[in-house]
This record gives sequence, structure tokens and C-alpha cells, in this order.
Amino acid sequence: MNLDVTYPRRKTKPCRVGSITMGNGHPVVVQSMITEETRNIDACVEQIIALHRAGSEIVRVTTPTLGEASCLEEIKAKVREQHTDVPMTADVHHQGTKIAIEAAKYVDEIRVNPGLFVFKHHGKRGDDMRGRTDEDLTSVEALRSALAYSTEEWQRELDAIEEDFVPVIEACKKYDRAMRVGVNHGSLSERILITYGDTPRGLVESALEYLRICEAQGYYNLNISAKASRVPVMIASNRLMAMRLDEEGMNYPLHLGVTEAGDGQYARIKSTAGIATLLAEGIGDTIRVSLSEDPINEIPACYEILQAMNLRKTQVEYIACPSCGRTKFDLPTVLNQVRDATRHLNGLDIAVMGCIVNGPGEMADADYGYVGAAGGKITLYRKRDVVKSGIPQEHGVEELVNLLKSDGVWSEPELVNS
Repeated sequence: MNLDVTYPRRKTKPCRVGSITMGNGHPVVVQSMITEETRNIDACVEQIIALHRAGSEIVRVTTPTLGEASCLEEIKAKVREQHTDVPMTADVHHQGTKIAIEAAKYVDEIRVNPGLFVFKHHGKRGDDMRGRTDEDLTSVEALRSALAYSTEEWQRELDAIEEDFVPVIEACKKYDRAMRVGVNHGSLSERILITYGDTPRGLVESALEYLRICEAQGYYNLNISAKASRVPVMIASNRLMAMRLDEEGMNYPLHLGVTEAGDGQYARIKSTAGIATLLAEGIGDTIRVSLSEDPINEIPACYEILQAMNLRKTQVEYIACPSCGRTKFDLPTVLNQVRDATRHLNGLDIAVMGCIVNGPGEMADADYGYVGAAGGKITLYRKRDVVKSGIPQEHGVEELVNLLKSDGVWSEPELVNS
């Protein structure tokens, strides 16, 4: 039985962001965003370096005005001088043409939001459509008809988008930068909102308009995101986005995330529910777990999602039973002891099981097993085979380490300077 299950990945074009490539069979990329004000250059540099050291392979920096864009040159230079050349993204929103062109001189990727890039939402029409779906089709269609843009208005806005957007594309081509076309459920343009409603289709059509302009200009170093704070909307939007992109031959990588997820356990669960569901369907090439916390807390959540989905192996995988009346030792305590001794051995699967009734079968895909036996004894396994039995509990972890050493898979943990 082959227990090394992996999910087939959606086939995409590659997208290069500095030294990182996403899509086209590359590992799913982890990224985050700093929270420091961009004009506070030294604080930004410190946070970027900390995030990169923690495992964020791309780091995003907010760039709301031309002043912040001009700061990126010094930020990028100082990060390179003090650490290494970290792939960086400039986040550009409102009226962003000049900002994006300036930022493209210094960073590796420009993120644009189609709902905000050219036109600010004034609420003249769009507020009437906010929160509506196609469930009540009759009233929705009637309202859309009453508010609809004429053909001339529609084309006038498309022409305005192209006029402002093409110079950004040209800058990205000139400096060999990537671009993320990032659509958010909460910031669809008035025209898209009225035409398609507050729906996944609206997110997809909003992105497609910008992608068609990119392709008309011969620019393809792109990735796409369709984010929402509600998990079902995020999942539906990305499924539809993947389908439509592939239908149109625009098989660009997808960036996954549940935006505005909040903090704490629920935010992590929301993010996991959305991201992991899509990864299981082969959708997704880079991820961010958005938390209302220190962004460094996002990185472990990202890697743990990827490890749980068998997409990246970045830490020891511990398999442990939930404990029951058959358990022969204090399982939570022993699990922590085993983890403390072996957590640095990235790539191993280690099982800690409370008894021999179900333990050996349920840990069959582990590299090593630590199983409780009668009389306060421990049995050690290598795969399915018993290596040593009758070990006193107080010597169990020591004997596990000795086994790892004898098998040549042990290394001493690195000392971390305090």
C-alpha cells in the first residue's frame, strides 16, 4: 500500500518573483506582509528580515502613496546589505499608476487591486448591490437593469483602465518584475458590482479584464488572487477562477488566502478551511495566512497547512493517539518529551502511541514508533518492525535517541543564541 499520497497540482505557467518561482511544479510558496509604516525604513527592514528568517519567501510592503514607493529603494538596499536579497512585493491600491511605476524600479513584484486601481468606489450605484446574490434572481436582475452601465459607459471605463494600467505593465516588463492581480470580495468596482453582483463571478471577471490587457501587451509574469473574508466565497471564487483561467488559456498561478480572518484559533481555522480545501483540489501555488497579529505568527500556520497536506516537509511529523483507558503512560507528557528531543530532525515521521492494541497499525506510515506496553515498559519500532522492547519508561526517550543515532538519522540540535 502506497501511503505517500500527494494531490495532483493544477498545471500553470511559472511566475518569477525575484529569486522565487511559483507555479509550474514548484513548491507552494509561503508569504506574508509587514505591518510597519513604510516610511519607517529601519523598522521595515528589521521586520522584513525577521519574516524572511522565519520562512516567509516573499514579503509584501504597503505602498499607498508615491512617498512610500520612493522609500522602497532604501528598504531593499538595507535588507540586502544586512541580510540577503529578499523577494519583495509592493502593495498598490488607489489611483496607483505613478506609485506602481516608481515601485517597480526597486521591488520584485507589484500587486494591483482591480477594484481600486483606477476608480474609487463612490457608492452612487454600487451600494444597492452590496451583499446581494443571484438567489433572489428576479429582484437582483431588476435592480441591475435599473442601475446598469450603458455600452458607452462600460467601454469608457475599460479605456480608462487600459490608459492607466498599460504604463505599469511596461514598467514591469522594463525592470523584469512580476505582478499579482489581486481581487478582493470587499472592494469590487462599482461597475463590476452592478453587473455581476456581490458574487464569485464578479471577482473573476474583474481579474480577467486586467489579465486581458496584460496579455495584449505581451506580459505574462503574473499570478492571481481572489480573496474574501467568508470561507465559502473564497473557495467558490478560486474554483471558478481556476476554471475560467484554464478555459481561456490563462493558466496563471493562484495566490490563496482568507482575507481579514482575524486573530487567534478561529482565524487559523478559517484560513486552513479555505486554503487546505483548495490545495486538496490541486488549486494554489502560493499562500498567506492573514492574521491580525504579529505577521511572524503567520509563517508557522502556513507551513503547518502545507505539511498537513503533504505538500512541503518542514518539520517533524508527530503521530499521536488521543489517549484512552488503555494508555500505558501519561501520553501528553511523553509526547512533549519526545518532541523536545527530536523536533530538529526535519523530515522524520515519529509516532507516540499509548498501547499496542491499535498503536502499531495506526502508526504504520511512521519512520519510528514509541509505544506503551504493559508493566511500565516501552517498545520501539522502526517502521512496522519491533527494534527493542521491555524498555523502562524513564529510559524511553533516551533509547529512542540511541536508535536514531544508530540509524544515522540523528544530528545534534543547533544552539540558538539568546
